Amino acid sequence: MARYAASQLAGASSISSQEQLAFAAEVLRREAEAISSLIERLDAQFLAAVQQILQCDGSVIVCGIGKAGLVGRKLSATFASTGTCSHFLHPAEAIHGDLGMVTARDVMLVLSYSGETEELVRVLPSLRRQSASLMAITKSRTSTLGRQADHVLELGEIREACSLKLAPSSSTAAMMAMGDALALLVSRMRGFAAEDFAKYHPGGNLGRMLMRTEEAMRPLAQCRVAVSNQTVREILVTASRPGRRTGAIMLTDHEGRICGIFTDSDLAKMLEQRREAILDGPVADVMTKKFLTVQRTQMLNDALQLLARYKISELPVVDAENRPCGIIDITDMVGLITDDKQSAEPEPPPRILKLHRCESESNSAGEKECDSDC
Repeated sequence: MARYAASQLAGASSISSQEQLAFAAEVLRREAEAISSLIERLDAQFLAAVQQILQCDGSVIVCGIGKAGLVGRKLSATFASTGTCSHFLHPAEAIHGDLGMVTARDVMLVLSYSGETEELVRVLPSLRRQSASLMAITKSRTSTLGRQADHVLELGEIREACSLKLAPSSSTAAMMAMGDALALLVSRMRGFAAEDFAKYHPGGNLGRMLMRTEEAMRPLAQCRVAVSNQTVREILVTASRPGRRTGAIMLTDHEGRICGIFTDSDLAKMLEQRREAILDGPVADVMTKKFLTVQRTQMLNDALQLLARYKISELPVVDAENRPCGIIDITDMVGLITDDKQSAEPEPPPRILKLHRCESESNSAGEKECDSDC
């Protein structure tokens, strides 16, 4: 075996780099062509399969073996993560008891390019009897699998990309693409939204990016909040909180609505300019009156984009009546913020934001943001 491998490597060394890249490009080209050819094959059978899944009040059970089985596992996971209950059934295990997973409420989706795979053909009668419907992704509706299925998504004759024309490559690429088209159209027909997606992806960066702002904010009990008619000195003394504090104090009017913020940067600027007398004046005179807020029900990703785009450290979170609920502090979000590389100029704030009128010339970051009519 070692001598065989060595001889193979010796033969491979005679293939130039240019020829290697050309072969790899040809593989990609053939697989792309196999997928593109499916566009013309989308028909009433495909739409009927979509409706069957939408009407299903059980699960979509995906079944396949070999390379088609691996595609099936991925497809089942795609269904499950986009709003359609699904799991995978191995045909060899099915005939040894796992058929108990299939109920009359379920839809079977069976994958086999040839449609003649022995293990699948053997279990097909049982799958038909026990499920509500059986659909197939296969080469032809005239295959054994195609004839047994209620709905057939035909792939057609596909030339494999491997040099021997044997290893499943173009056919599995096409099978996965057809399955994705089916699953994602079903998801869209269900009205599956980003909020729904977040429920099924709570872990990792993706889950965090799909969290609502209220799930990631520092709660109000841990924030510094004061009334705008208090003096700066009073606020600095009374608005303290135990633990690591935020760098901003949220200021409210007499009705409890947020009307300004006062940051550590604002205080440092006052001291640098030797304006200590202002400490005993109302904070309303020196607070930042034009600032950004985000609704508590907005997605966390929206808040992170604002922190990055406007280079701010704190973002107040408010409810529908503009009352503070908490704050997004950049120190809590380290690692979640991505650079906005689309434009060097800051874009206008998205519609989810509230911009407050300002009588001062700069915001808490020291950047001029006032309108000409402030």
